[in-house]
Formats: sequence, structure tokens, C-alpha cells
Amino acid sequence: MKITTVDAYVLDTGQDYPDPAVAAEAHGVRFVCLLRIGTDAGIVGWSDVETQPHVGRAIVELPSGGQVGFESLRSALVGENPLERERLWQKMYRYMAYYGRQGAGMQMLSAADIALWDIAGKACGQPVWALLGAKYNDRIMAYASTLFRPTPDAMREAVDEYLGHGFRAIKFGWGVFGVDAGRDMALLEAARTAAGPDVRLMVDPGWYGASYDDPFKSRSLADWKRMIGPLEALDIFWLEDFLHPENIEGYGEFSACTRTLRIAAGEQAAGYAEFERLATVGGVNVLQPDLSRCGGLTTGRQIADLAMRLQVDCAPHAWLTDVLKAASLHLNAYLRKPLMLEYNVSSASLLNKLCGEAIPMRDGCLAVPDAPGLGVEIDEKLVAKYRVA
Repeated sequence: MKITTVDAYVLDTGQDYPDPAVAAEAHGVRFVCLLRIGTDAGIVGWSDVETQPHVGRAIVELPSGGQVGFESLRSALVGENPLERERLWQKMYRYMAYYGRQGAGMQMLSAADIALWDIAGKACGQPVWALLGAKYNDRIMAYASTLFRPTPDAMREAVDEYLGHGFRAIKFGWGVFGVDAGRDMALLEAARTAAGPDVRLMVDPGWYGASYDDPFKSRSLADWKRMIGPLEALDIFWLEDFLHPENIEGYGEFSACTRTLRIAAGEQAAGYAEFERLATVGGVNVLQPDLSRCGGLTTGRQIADLAMRLQVDCAPHAWLTDVLKAASLHLNAYLRKPLMLEYNVSSASLLNKLCGEAIPMRDGCLAVPDAPGLGVEIDEKLVAKYRVA
């Protein structure tokens, strides 16, 4: 079996994120990137990737730079045996070495790796979890991943809505949070009152601002440390990605001051070494590899093994379509003791219906797919409807 095609599709949902001051669920990302790898055996592998889609497409298609290190993703893969995932990971890494070891290059490599696992599973008639080598878990607890609402009343309404859908864990992120400490705590107090003591609440402030007028968030490490007591008093389960992603020493300083509050980080990170530093230097309690950014399932399995060895938790970041959700479910099945999986509750039909029917949630949990490969099928009619490049 040989790879014959590698194509990146750009899909346009037609809507941007809402104003953070608006008490509404996020529509989701404006553009979505899908990677499709075809073979001469008729087996196709898919992945979505959380990157800038137009840049991602260019990385797949760019002309030869004349030497290894400046080549396209397509040139690294066409003509190769898709089952040689480990060798192809290393080949892609070197073909894009001068521009792709981080950022969009690594993200497109990650997508290709996921698609190769999808192909391998389909070729063998096995789900990806079987290829990873373990299925410790059939069902994974899901948490609703949403934006902060701007008022306490809106926070209470949001919590009631997600509890009504069956979630027993909710993560509020970005929006208006992270600027005014008094408002931040009022929003969280409202959420805890509505949720009660048995629902897990997580906080993802974001390390930069969502507003074009002010893309910065200026809260200092010292001010974040002052919030540890109030956050722990509300039994916040974890605080996520609140420092600059390169400030790993800052995470370590913060971690030394906590008792019950977990630190979660990793969606901005790529490669095994970064996650090892997050856990050992940063004192991060919950590693959050995004499989479409960190290096794919190949690196994701290494991070899962690292987490088990260091006795920290691993909870994949998965805020995109059901393709990434499915890939992350397979990694969660491989984890000996998974925490939860992120569930994108955005209102965009494209994100949650790209695979025809959304992955169903029952009793607040998601079933690990058992069909060959990733176990989900892309709705190619929907892709054609939204595709712009």
C-alpha cells in the first residue's frame, strides 16, 4: 500500500467568535482545516487540525525548497507506505525542520500522523485503541467546554443548561475572565452556587486577550498566586493555561503554593520534551496534549506514558470537531486512569456534525469508538458545502 494523495481542505463556517461581553455560547472557530490522505488501496485517513487553515494548506502544497528542511508535507508522504508511522513521523519532522518544528508545521505533521493511524486501523480492521495497545476504559467522562459569560446571572443560566444536558463537569474559559479579580470571583461563585458541590468546575483564563483592542492580559504571577485561596475555597478542579506557555518556571512557582488546585497546561505545547518540562519543572498536574498540535497520536502516546510514570494526570485538549474528539477518546482508552475529555459545546453545526451524527453522550460520558481506524466517518457532503479552498 502506498500514499497517493495528501490534501488540506479549508472550511468556512461563516461566523466569527462573539463579543466577550455578549452572554452567548461561542459559535466556534471561523475556519477549519481538514487533512485527507489517500492510498492506492482505496483506504483514506482523515484528521482535523487546530491551526490557521490557510497556512496549513500552504504547508501541504508549497513548492520544493531544494533541500531537506524546506520541503512540503505532501512531498514527505506521497509514495510512502502509510503503515510506517514512526519512520514517517521522523521524515516529516526533518522535511520541515527549518520552519515546522513548532507552530503550524508541527500542527500539520500532527494531523498527518493522526490520519496515518486512521489508515492503519482501517487497513487492519482494528480501532486505533487496539493499535495503541490497550483499552483500559470503555467510557470517558465528558466536560462541557464553554466561554465565560459576562454576568453572574448568565453564568448560573449556563450551568443550568449544561447540567440539563447531562454534564457533570464544566469548564469556563476566556471571555471576560482574567482582567478584574473581583468580577472573576463573582462569576465563579455564581457558577459554584448553581452547580452545587458535586460538579467539577474548571477555569481556562487564556494567556492572551480575546479582544482585538487589547490582545494582552496583564495579570502578574503574584496576582495569580493571590487567587489560589479563593479558587480553592470554591473547589475549582483545575486552572488551565493562565501563564505564558514559555513561562514554565512560573508554573512551578505557582504550583508550590497550591494545596488542592490542580494546574493544567499543554495545549500550546508540542513534542515530548516540552511536556516533560511542564511536569517536572512546571509542576503541572494535568498534561493536556492536543493531538492535532503536539505531534499526533504517536507523540500523544509518549506523553500518556510520561504521565503514568510521573504519576500525574493526562486529559487531552480536544476543542474542535468529532474527528479530534474520536482520536482523543482512543488516547483516553489507552490511559490507565483518565480524568475527562473536553466536549466542544459550541453552536457551530460544522464542528459537531462533521461526522454526520455527533458522538453521543450518555450519563455524562462518551463511548470509545470500536469501528476500524478512528471510528468516525466524515460527511463529505458537508465538507463540500463549507469548503472554500
